[in-house]
Amino acid sequence: MLSRSTSNPARNQNRFRRFVPLALGLGVVVGAATLTGVTTLPAYAQEAGSVIAGVATTDIVPALGESAPLSDITEGAQTALQKAEATIDRATAIEEAVATSGLDLGEASTEVDTTDLRARADELADSDLLPLLLFPALTEKTTAEADRVAAVAASLEARLVVAEAQRAAEEAAAAAAAEAERLAAEAAAQAAAQAQREAEAAAAAAAALANANTVDGAKATAQQIASAEYGWGGDQFSCLVSLWQKESGWNYKAYNSGSGATGIPQALPGSKMASAGSDWQSSASTQIRWGLGYISSVYGTPCSAWGHSQATDWY
Repeated sequence: MLSRSTSNPARNQNRFRRFVPLALGLGVVVGAATLTGVTTLPAYAQEAGSVIAGVATTDIVPALGESAPLSDITEGAQTALQKAEATIDRATAIEEAVATSGLDLGEASTEVDTTDLRARADELADSDLLPLLLFPALTEKTTAEADRVAAVAASLEARLVVAEAQRAAEEAAAAAAAEAERLAAEAAAQAAAQAQREAEAAAAAAAALANANTVDGAKATAQQIASAEYGWGGDQFSCLVSLWQKESGWNYKAYNSGSGATGIPQALPGSKMASAGSDWQSSASTQIRWGLGYISSVYGTPCSAWGHSQATDWY
């Protein structure tokens, strides 16, 4: 019997040694029995003799002499058995991988038929009394069947690889689509948040503008700018309040139809205030900034401007 991966090597070596006297001496045993009238042969000789009955010793010896050495024959048989078992294991593993994957590999079979290969392997593994002359042919058939099974298993494995690659591609595409959707949603949320912030800022600016355009708001703006940018205190601000109360009543929409003077500081013409901002027609803050600059450059302080206004009725 040839050794399988789990068998006993020493026992297998003893079994292989039996083939030499069995194959070379079988004819002698049969001849001796005929001459001496012995009709009962040893059991192993009877079993082997039934296989090669009628083959004379002189026919066996030359054949063995012309063939490969016994060691090569047994080594080849052992290699074929190992290859067969490895091929069966590989085919089984691939079948299990296909089943585990749950993938659709198409209409072709996803099974690898190892029935014949198992039978060949069993013959080699269980051939205690197999005549030596039959080993090469059985070895060749086993090897050929192992090659066939290996090719079928390789084809199945290739189909599995393709199916797994396709699934991976589909999963990657789905993940990319999900990521794109997530990014789009995130971008939309950010855009919405930005729009909300801008709307709130615009609303706050509009509210601030509306507040600044009231009389109280305009006075508060004027006091802040006068203090921060010109260093004028409460006394100067008091003169400013009196001056612009006389000129426009702190109304940014004030307009003198006779002279064309415009806005809180009564600029003449009103377009002069564009130097402080393009919104001079609608913004009390812009008008105030221009008016304070005018007072500073022409009169030095609001009180000087107010004194001139009291003396001449204009400033």
